[in-house]
Amino acid sequence: MTVRGWQPGSWREMPIRQVPDYPDQARLNAMEARLASFPPLVFAGEARRLQQALALAGQGRAFVLQGGDCAESFADFKANPIRDTFRVLLQMAVVLTFGASLPVVKLGRMAGQFAKPRSSDTETQDGVTLPSYRGDIINGPEFTPEARIPDPGRMEFAYMQSAGTLNLLRAFATGGYADLHEVHRWNLGFVARSPLAERYQDLANRIDETLRFMAACGVASAPQMRETEFYTSHEALLLPYEEALTRVDSTTGDWYACSAHFLWIGDRTRQPDGAHVEFLRGVKNPLGLKVGPTTDADELVRLTEILNPENIPGRLTLISRMGAQKVGEKLPPLLRAIQRAGREVVWLCDPMHGNTHTAGSYKTRSFDSILAELRGFFDAHQEVGTWPGGVHVEMTGSNVTECVGGAHRLTEADLSANYATFCDPRLNAEQALELAFLVAEELKARRPEGAALPLIAAQ
Repeated sequence: MTVRGWQPGSWREMPIRQVPDYPDQARLNAMEARLASFPPLVFAGEARRLQQALALAGQGRAFVLQGGDCAESFADFKANPIRDTFRVLLQMAVVLTFGASLPVVKLGRMAGQFAKPRSSDTETQDGVTLPSYRGDIINGPEFTPEARIPDPGRMEFAYMQSAGTLNLLRAFATGGYADLHEVHRWNLGFVARSPLAERYQDLANRIDETLRFMAACGVASAPQMRETEFYTSHEALLLPYEEALTRVDSTTGDWYACSAHFLWIGDRTRQPDGAHVEFLRGVKNPLGLKVGPTTDADELVRLTEILNPENIPGRLTLISRMGAQKVGEKLPPLLRAIQRAGREVVWLCDPMHGNTHTAGSYKTRSFDSILAELRGFFDAHQEVGTWPGGVHVEMTGSNVTECVGGAHRLTEADLSANYATFCDPRLNAEQALELAFLVAEELKARRPEGAALPLIAAQ
């Protein structure tokens, strides 16, 4: 069933930003046709289940954890990095479940997060100017003329790597690796290592008590204890790739973007009359929209009407990325505008992108600023009377040194020890899990008196 006036290629008639300049149009056309013949990476039924879960988050009956790499790398396509990031997301989800007393929807920035928007089309080093690196799906990070030429062949490699990553994630989610007892044991190891161990011990003890209670009731072997639902997401930036992987669902006749369960529009490509909004308005996946400090309230309401004209719960998620210094001023008017318009949305906080600064030759982010924006996000929702639906973080399961601060007090002098990102700085495994414990404390403190603890099946 096609949305009125929409076709998978109708975005090509609209103004477009953040588009690579492919020098060989014939090669690009051939690659699009090739991808269009490949099997879908995800299925419509999975996307519908995610939308139902997100609808609960919009009603305050669930909490969303969205996390993963700023940009996936072809070079890091190995089992261990995928496993480690998945593991930390599970650990964070268990902690947040108990903090929020709600199910946690797990949404990875994985299996497709290969394209990155750039503030400039070019980059200059030592007097040499080349096209900017736009992610491995488009060109290479090496500062050479050959690497920076946009190459359509990279889309096929991105598809194959995404398929492999999805296969591994599905195996981890259903094959025993996500067993709640194991995840909790990993958390106990973190608590023991942390300088803030005493602060986190209470939550760890509560999880212990619940697991023992469930075992005493004879439900320790229930499927929900051993498996979990895990979904994938990425920014829908490279529209030729997205269109090529768009399919008609045989059960409903609706169009779905089958590159991921959830796609979002970035702060630089959210123009109401732009190509990215045009493409995503016609697919039935749950969608995200980044909301930065320059967002106009009336335009935001208009965008929600374009992207979710039927006002379907769970269809549209607004991802706030204001910066710690601006969230208290900029977010409440937008919350009120959406509330007054009666628009059904899920609100997430991205505390990463608005808090980037430079330290010497490194881009970095302060853990304290990240936490400050999250608290400002919760405060704004409390002020307006709306629900803070979740968090969106750039993180990795690896022991990188890209963000300063946290319990282990990484400093700017530590950045060079293991600064591995090609794009934006990420929280490492310890910082990501620490953030989950601190957010859990916030959620617990803000939970209404008498609210029940979650069922363990919410994992």
